[in-house]
Amino acid sequence: MDDTDAARREGPDVVACERCPALTDCRSRIVNGDGPGDAPLLFVGEAPGETEDREGSPFVGRSGDVLDDALRDAGLARADVRVTNCVRCRPPDNRDPTAAELTSCRDHLDAEAAAVDPDLVVTLGKVPSEHLLDRSVAVTSEAGSVDEARLGGRARRVLVSLHPAATLYDASQREAFTAAVAEAAALAGVGDDGDDGGQSRLGDY
Repeated sequence: MDDTDAARREGPDVVACERCPALTDCRSRIVNGDGPGDAPLLFVGEAPGETEDREGSPFVGRSGDVLDDALRDAGLARADVRVTNCVRCRPPDNRDPTAAELTSCRDHLDAEAAAVDPDLVVTLGKVPSEHLLDRSVAVTSEAGSVDEARLGGRARRVLVSLHPAATLYDASQREAFTAAVAEAAALAGVGDDGDDGGQSRLGDY
């Protein structure tokens, strides 16, 4: 259990945190990750939105429907993967989390990644991609590519993906998003194309 800097965790879940006054004042609740504690795939978004803040789970609005569809196309269900965010509280007016807020919440994400120990991390959108990879990321052109980042105490493979909301604003992005999720499933050796060879493909990058 963690009990430092006005935060407290129980396992991978944050049960109390007041590190970011703007988020503490805005949120209805802390939105923790959802999914198996040993999921092979960990999807990471940027922060909860209005629906997530209200319901207490990540990616449950229209973006969540897009993610669920892509998972289903890859032969997976939401219950097969873990979905979380870089920041666990809704920012005011759904703005992007600030650099300070991302930093303040990073140890929560590290603890979750260490507990789940996924075979592959999938970043959903520009904010989590740049936060974890610590560089500028052109998400549209890099979608489906694999890089490496230190998360949860060790180096991990990270697949860059568009945010599912991007497909709601630009339907032409749907194919690229679906393909990235399918590639993630194949790399982790799960879903329709998953087999014992899936794991070994991670070493090709």
